[in-house]
Parts: sequence; structure tokens; C-alpha cells
Amino acid sequence: MNETQLAGFKARILARLAELAEHSALGHEAQAVVDLDQQAVGRLSRMDALQNQAMAKAQQANRDVETLRLKAALARIEDGEFGYCEDCGEEVPVGRLELDPAASKCVSCASG
Repeated sequence: MNETQLAGFKARILARLAELAEHSALGHEAQAVVDLDQQAVGRLSRMDALQNQAMAKAQQANRDVETLRLKAALARIEDGEFGYCEDCGEEVPVGRLELDPAASKCVSCASG
């Protein structure tokens, strides 16, 4: 993998990290504690609010996992290990990295 490709992957990773941070900031309000005042809100509205809160928390958990994977990919770029399988050391196909720049394993190791 050449320097131009590495710079492209790094730019994509940084852009995605910024996007995830923006979505996380917007999602904090949806994760807030749900007010269970029966006089102010009906039972179905409270159930709907609780379900929305649970979905917001699950989405945040997914964003957190993706953020960790992307930060690990940035660390591999800095260490000169990006594009190589962490299990067997073989090159990860560029097409796989284009689909998922955080991929740390080749197809064989990821499926096995």
C-alpha cells in the first residue's frame, strides 16, 4: 500500500470519527432519563419514550464500538501496521479496507 492510499484511508477515518462525534452529541438528549409523571404523560406515551430512550442508548453503544475500531485503525496507520492482518500478518485486500477501513483481519482470518 502506498502513501497516497494510506493518506486517503486516514482522511476517511478522521472524517467518520468527526461524524460519529457529531451524532453522539446530538443523541445525548434522547438518552436522558424519562420523566414518568402519570399526570403529565399517558401510559403509552411513557412506553414510547422509554423505547426511544433504549434505542438511543443502543445507537450510542454502536457508535462507541465503531469509534474504538476507527481509533485502533489510526493507531495501526501510525505504527505502520495498517493493511496487514493482526492474526496472520498477510495483507488485507484494499477492497476490504475500502468497505471497512477499520478492518484488522484478512478475509481468511475474519471468517475462520
